[in-house]
Amino acid sequence: MDYRSLIREVPDFPIAGVLFRDISPLLQNAEAFSQVAMDFSKMIDLENVDLFVGIESRGFILASQLAAKFNKGFLPLRKAGKLPPPTIKQSYKLEYGEATLEVVPASQGAKVVICDDVLATGGTLRAAMELCEKAGYQVEDVLVLINLKFLNSLQFRNKEIKSLLQYE
Repeated sequence: MDYRSLIREVPDFPIAGVLFRDISPLLQNAEAFSQVAMDFSKMIDLENVDLFVGIESRGFILASQLAAKFNKGFLPLRKAGKLPPPTIKQSYKLEYGEATLEVVPASQGAKVVICDDVLATGGTLRAAMELCEKAGYQVEDVLVLINLKFLNSLQFRNKEIKSLLQYE
């Protein structure tokens, strides 16, 4: 599947100098959107997954699709103040500020796969991995639709983050 042709490039968004990769056209293409889940499933061990974790907000789309398609649970990682207590928090730095993610604590140490749309500098994804572990989840893998490799060297278990598209 030619996913790259379905990614719209938006210059100077959300701030000047940033080239935003918009996945909306891909999500609107039913065949491509369905194929994303199938291609992701080939990259992980589905037998070793209890929950797919989606990072707010576009990670929700990918993780919930995987959860529904493969009969697994879905766990949202939300921005601060969006989940009722109790929650576990993790703050991190962005290119243009600071943010905080929250999650509900694990009750039984579920095995999770973290999903997001784009890996840029790695701050959000690194915080998500740390937050899940801190909250009692066992992170089994990490999936992103797009890895902007020229902006990061983030790894999971000493391996490159699994992605369907890479921009060098």
